[in-house]
Amino acid sequence: MNAVESPRDIVLLVDDSPESLSFLTEALEESGYSVLIATSGASALSIADRITPDLILLDAVMPGMDGFETCQRLKSHAAAAQVPVIFMTGLTETEHVVRALGAGGVDYLTKPINVDELRARIRVHLANARSAQSARVALDAAGRHLLAVRGNGRILWSTPQAIRLVNAATGSDDGIDLVAARILTWMEERRQVGTNKDPGFVMETGGEASLALSFLGSIGQDEHLFRLTGQTQGSDNERLKQHFALTARESEVLAWIAKGKSNRDIGEILGLSARTVNKHLEQIYVKLGVENRASAAVKAANILMQS
Repeated sequence: MNAVESPRDIVLLVDDSPESLSFLTEALEESGYSVLIATSGASALSIADRITPDLILLDAVMPGMDGFETCQRLKSHAAAAQVPVIFMTGLTETEHVVRALGAGGVDYLTKPINVDELRARIRVHLANARSAQSARVALDAAGRHLLAVRGNGRILWSTPQAIRLVNAATGSDDGIDLVAARILTWMEERRQVGTNKDPGFVMETGGEASLALSFLGSIGQDEHLFRLTGQTQGSDNERLKQHFALTARESEVLAWIAKGKSNRDIGEILGLSARTVNKHLEQIYVKLGVENRASAAVKAANILMQS
């Protein structure tokens, strides 16, 4: 009985030269890759809309939409944003290399292409891409409120927990766009000041909570990692804490109960598991002398409405 073959990695080859396409397709297929062919930038974008390749080989010089613009537009596609792009071109000036990397490329090969070098670089970048994907999957599973952005403020990826936190705090399904714009402003201000010491910022969302974004550092050339946490109004928390002799976390949970948030919403905003929220509620009920969340909400609201 034959063993089941592993799926082949898909390489999208973008070049307007028939000779280059023929030569590279043969070399890639001999190396065990499945090859998709595009003869223009527009064709590459069309293919990327339907099929997500594992790696893209992109000619920099093409009529109409050149490789630099093609790469930028590919990187704006959610599905293709994480796909490594290797540029191929006869251009060798430093400015062209810088432009290729700035457009989102991870590597640069000069023509004529050396097949052995091409194969080696493809293997390295596919391995790196798999490692990055594995890390993102692990973060998702761990329930971390994390997101990564480019230097231009575009969201590269975010964990599902971060999206839910933003939506819960802003009361909107499009809150991530507001966060992206605010991050871009912060990064530009940070560059102008010329300091690397600023750990992050607090963002007023227009909803019932603010979001605290902590800058964790940069990954690679242009991937900047942030952790998100939700914050209630500090004065409300302090009043509840003092009146009912609560811990800081219990006062935060109670403040959200008073605002009508569900346990799930509270967990997303504060970065807590549902079980942890329930544990805090048990202690809150005891300290307030009540038996359920409705009674706790009424007591908390009465305190917060007092002048």
